[in-house]
Amino acid sequence: MTQGTRLIRFQHSDAIRSEYPELVAGTVAAAGITPDGAADSLIAKFTAVAQARLATGTEAEFPEIQAWRRAFSRMGLKPTQYRCASESLLRRFRKEGALPRIHPLVDLCNAISLAFAIPVAVFDVAAVSGGLEVRHARGDEDYLAFSGETEHPDAREVIFADAAGRAHARRWTNRQSGHSSVRETTAAVLIVAEAMHGSAAADVPDLVAAIADGLGEVWRTSPETAIPTPSSPRVEFSL
Repeated sequence: MTQGTRLIRFQHSDAIRSEYPELVAGTVAAAGITPDGAADSLIAKFTAVAQARLATGTEAEFPEIQAWRRAFSRMGLKPTQYRCASESLLRRFRKEGALPRIHPLVDLCNAISLAFAIPVAVFDVAAVSGGLEVRHARGDEDYLAFSGETEHPDAREVIFADAAGRAHARRWTNRQSGHSSVRETTAAVLIVAEAMHGSAAADVPDLVAAIADGLGEVWRTSPETAIPTPSSPRVEFSL
């Protein structure tokens, strides 16, 4: 753990770990984020990887995406109606040739998500109470949509929940909340990547390293990384 002023935790619930034993997750925590990071060259590098891969087939053929489609089916969701974040990004990138620019950090993480075909979520820790747990919803949690409307996840839906009862993502890797999205004032973040395909145990650490290296190069920060495991599911960072 680094020396800092605020403790942020992350974990998957025992139930999620039990139901999805193939799950591999990686986390990155970093401070010193600013809205003026020069990430264009790295974004181009990773989007080129995705472009080359998409030249050989659509995202639906990728094992990373197929694994998440199976997981969504197990959650009782139609996988072509509710897509994991990386599939949605790849689909848009394939059709439009580019992704909209939002914030240098989000743009970089989206590009890395494209390259690895693995969902990557970026949370502004200032908007997170205590930490995040991926767990089944009770149904009374508050989720702030980007439209500004407050929603409540369905009971048993997989969400990213904090200690205050906020849902920071719905349907697991489908849709993040506007409450903790990165904005110009964001200074410290928690980044989470999750995968379930056969080579996830090797790919997720590589993705985490790519994010950490990118943060160091663009923002001259020293991010902390951790790979939570079934035997050690909770990770902690001080930011």
